[in-house]
Amino acid sequence: MSADRAAELAASLAEVEQRLVEACVAAGRAREEVLLLAVTKTWPLSDVLLLRDLGLQAFGENRDQEAAGKARELPGVHWHFVGQVQTNKAASVAAYASVVHALDRPSLAQALSRGAAKAGRTVEVLVQVRLDDADGRGGAAPDDVPALADLAAGLPGLRLAGVMAVAPLGQDPAPAFARLHDVAARLRADHPDAADVSAGMSGDLEQAVAAGATIVRIGTALLGRRSPPAR
Repeated sequence: MSADRAAELAASLAEVEQRLVEACVAAGRAREEVLLLAVTKTWPLSDVLLLRDLGLQAFGENRDQEAAGKARELPGVHWHFVGQVQTNKAASVAAYASVVHALDRPSLAQALSRGAAKAGRTVEVLVQVRLDDADGRGGAAPDDVPALADLAAGLPGLRLAGVMAVAPLGQDPAPAFARLHDVAARLRADHPDAADVSAGMSGDLEQAVAAGATIVRIGTALLGRRSPPAR
């Protein structure tokens, strides 16, 4: 592992942590209320190991083949699947993921349930909420969230943990995250334990924290924009 890369990641993590602390202070929240999820998709396991050594324990991936391989090599951390899950990949994802962030349809809930049951595991799921019909990033319409949440909450092998969303491209994220906050509040009225809100990335974590995010998904601000290092 490169000492230069270790120093680079340490500096990036310090900057992200400072942003999170300031965002939490501005929102009147404790820093401990927000999980920093390092999105390590396309980056090598060596980067995951360096970030783990810096204190992070939760890592996000979005391609099953890559994620499964990393999970086999490093089972002692919490792997979050943050991308869209194909139904035929659900059993594989359910075998290693602690949390699936993009539950967007009943057939996926059922496939994840079967996979989790087969693996003898419980997988936390977040219902992905579509905040803009024109954005094309997927997710359930806000009006469809309650039924999907009820289904997931009743399936074996799954634990309904909350909601997730991505702010629409090219728009102020604050109004979108405010809509997500309202959807999350309605969900908690029916499922009090489903309190997680996964929202916010490198460019909009402050607005997400202000709107109540409990998980922020940070890739670029931690790992950079350059081409991934060779494995």
